[in-house]
Amino acid sequence: MLTPEELSQMGQGNLSEALGIALVEAGPDQVVATMPVDHRTKQPFGLLHGGASVALAETVASIGAWLNVDRETQAAVGLEINANHLKGKRDGVVTATATPIHRGRTTQVWSVTIVDEQGAMVCVSRCTLAVVSRK
Repeated sequence: MLTPEELSQMGQGNLSEALGIALVEAGPDQVVATMPVDHRTKQPFGLLHGGASVALAETVASIGAWLNVDRETQAAVGLEINANHLKGKRDGVVTATATPIHRGRTTQVWSVTIVDEQGAMVCVSRCTLAVVSRK
């Protein structure tokens, strides 16, 4: 499990910071993060942008995969992601929870659910990551 300080540092200076993604929990069996539905994450018609949901999903899945490799010699990188957008959202906060489906030697597959404040499903995603050598 990462410390609160490590969690906050992971999101600085990258897409997570630009979208307002905040890590809540990160461990090898589950990663949880929140993201605001605001001017940074909405499409022109005022709804949560599907691309923002996908970015949130890949963020939590990637962190989970990273926590399951030898970080001295390996990295986990996105290979494929899909998402089904189930409900529109105009404001507030969404919460993504990633859990592993498969943790193999060369690939990992993570399931991600994104819900609103009432627990209603906004998006469901599956992310496949490649485990690669760090050179």
